[in-house]
Amino acid sequence: MIASTCFHCGSDCGKTIINFDQKTFCCNGCKTVYEIFSSNDLSCYYDLQSAPGAIPKEIEGKYNYLDNPDIIERLVEFEDENIQIITLYIPHIHCSSCIWVLENLHKLQPTITSSQVNFPKKTVRITFNKEQISLKEVVTLLSTIGYEPYISLEDYSTGTTTINRSLIYKLGIAGFAFGNVMFLSFPEYFEVSEYWLEQYKHVFRWLMFAFSLPVVFYAAQDYFISAYKGLRSKLLNIDVPIALGILVLFIRSTTEIVFDLGTGFFDSLTGLVFFLLLGKFFQQKTYSFLSFERDYKSYFPIAVTRITKTDQQKRKEENIKVYDIKQGDRLLIRNEELVPVDCILIEGNAQIDYSFVTGESESVGKQSGDKLFAGGRQLAGAIEIEALKSVEQSYLTQLWSNDIFNKDKSTSFTNLTDTISKYFTIAILCIAAVSTTFWLFTDPTKAINVFTAVLIIACPCALALARPFALGNILRIFGKSKFYLKNADVIEQLAQTDTIIFDKTGTITTNKKSNIEYQGLQLTPEEESLLKNTLRASNHPLSRSLYDILDEHNIITLDDYQEHIGKGIKGKSAQNTIKIGSSGFVGNTKDSEALNTSVHISTNNKYKGQYIFHNQYRKGIKEVFNTLSKTYNLSILSGDNEGEKQYLEQLLPKKTKLFFNQKPQDKLNYIEILQQHQHKVIMVGDGLNDAGALAQSDVGIAVSENVNVFSPACDAILDASQFEKVTTYLGISKKAIKIIKSSFVLSFLYNIIGLYFAVTGQLSPIVAAILMPLSSISIIIYVTVLTNILSRRLKPIK
Repeated sequence: MIASTCFHCGSDCGKTIINFDQKTFCCNGCKTVYEIFSSNDLSCYYDLQSAPGAIPKEIEGKYNYLDNPDIIERLVEFEDENIQIITLYIPHIHCSSCIWVLENLHKLQPTITSSQVNFPKKTVRITFNKEQISLKEVVTLLSTIGYEPYISLEDYSTGTTTINRSLIYKLGIAGFAFGNVMFLSFPEYFEVSEYWLEQYKHVFRWLMFAFSLPVVFYAAQDYFISAYKGLRSKLLNIDVPIALGILVLFIRSTTEIVFDLGTGFFDSLTGLVFFLLLGKFFQQKTYSFLSFERDYKSYFPIAVTRITKTDQQKRKEENIKVYDIKQGDRLLIRNEELVPVDCILIEGNAQIDYSFVTGESESVGKQSGDKLFAGGRQLAGAIEIEALKSVEQSYLTQLWSNDIFNKDKSTSFTNLTDTISKYFTIAILCIAAVSTTFWLFTDPTKAINVFTAVLIIACPCALALARPFALGNILRIFGKSKFYLKNADVIEQLAQTDTIIFDKTGTITTNKKSNIEYQGLQLTPEEESLLKNTLRASNHPLSRSLYDILDEHNIITLDDYQEHIGKGIKGKSAQNTIKIGSSGFVGNTKDSEALNTSVHISTNNKYKGQYIFHNQYRKGIKEVFNTLSKTYNLSILSGDNEGEKQYLEQLLPKKTKLFFNQKPQDKLNYIEILQQHQHKVIMVGDGLNDAGALAQSDVGIAVSENVNVFSPACDAILDASQFEKVTTYLGISKKAIKIIKSSFVLSFLYNIIGLYFAVTGQLSPIVAAILMPLSSISIIIYVTVLTNILSRRLKPIK
């Protein structure tokens, strides 16, 4: 590590270097964490990975709401007389060092009994003695060492969730039964006729019957329930012929062993259910550590600090739940906290970032008396506000009052398998009826065998397995390539779309960097030094961005520094003064026509020029849009102004439609109009302002710099680093559907061969036992191999 790099967090120390124990630190917080680890014999934390820590944030008073018993009760997952257990989400978990230190919390605090990290979910489950340490102290300890938990209003509203493991249990039972039944069937497969088989074959058959009971009445129950609900709703879904096939297999097999007619089809029965459940498990094994269903509760704090005055006119601060905020309450909002309600700014310097709600990329300065809206994030220290409304009445909450957030997309979508199964079921029932009628007049002794054989051999196991295994494999492949889908239906919906709409800020642009261009008179070295040192004292996002690109200069002490909220900053050193900010603030007499974000500079009352901030567009954006324009209708809906319009018109294909100054409701309405004209729409966005549009679209894709945090409700989450693969993902989705359709053709061929034996009365147990598993396994292999070949198009992007 170089001398100017912080030993704890790896950040550049710049000119502010703190030396301790022959190591360098960027701030006292990092130095304190190092001291804590060293004094508690945890210094090997740094041996696992270089600079693994995070810069601790100011936490004084931040977690006072965890003194509230009602809040504690809703957050903890277990509590008895002495013990409390809580699972906390820690966004900063990122490496082996994080796991090690979090699982050794007991060395820092002996009253913590145990702590277990779930790395994919970025959570830590902590067990502690509540008589000796409080939940607030546990959370404060985590924040002190750089692992601040993220606790939101959603945690309070929903409490802990339970995991449904029934599918795993059913799969295990079906697999166990299938293996044993196959083993017991081997002697009859090979027609062994020794004495011991003749003596024990009845035992073997009744054992197979016993193994089939839990498979039929427990493992396969979901198919019977689904078929019943489908018939009750007058729908022939894929589960109707499956349930019918399972039922006929079981009844015929039971009849055969009861009347000693044969060994039955228990092997086929248990194998069918096992493979069906395996396909369902493969398809449903999605990304439990990601949240595809989020609303404003996912981002809001649980509690806020209310300021009141006692009888002696002394200030009193108390923590209340956000749902208890009433009109007229005076609230304290700390740095980096969200404004929970619509309010009036009473005191303090407000610099509000509304990108979370509106999509507007730049923060805005507010003065005392200005109105603030819920969802804005305060960026410039603590402020005091007066609530105008309760949480439920605020602007942000009203975004969720739209009926679109109550719509379940799955109810309006019929997948390919269900579409085909309707006609397949009718055809099989007709074939069974006609062939049975024929044999009733030709050879009545074969009629019942033909009827059951048709239903058994035509049971659409291969048809039912093709889609879940193909799409399940695509889900896995996309996940490895950092494109996470809510479920398999999303792949099929992606393949059907014809229109794609993109948000601009944070979606096709990156929040991590921007292009800054200087226009004006050249600054002297003295002026550049004064500019750099004046920017050093400002916490405004534009100031920080501009500060980072300027050359290094020696630190000088300013004789005067003033910050005018919403206008700019002023610095003075010796005889030189500098103003940095808006055009009017620095004294620019010429009107600036640029719509781009600009920071103007004047020194000694002489206007020098401006730094113009251009959005940094994602890598490959031009190629992505040019490729998509050949197949899709493209639009951009942005909450920003038209500052980038001319540039986008040059960058993107000519037929791309551009709309600016779009409010959240405007985006939702635009998509709804397209859908009324029979278009299938993909919405690609990133912020809370896109939540309505993502919900209204046929497929909503949230682009995220960090897939584990701050993504609105959506159908898919795309890691921002993989944006240029969008065209590949869509192409693979369409080809995956073609693979499924071709597997259906293969499945129908199997059914035709099997039906020939069944209708002609030639179906024997050995044929059924071989043909049914063979068709299922071959379909699984077919779709898996083809989808894996398809995935080779997804080459890693560095």
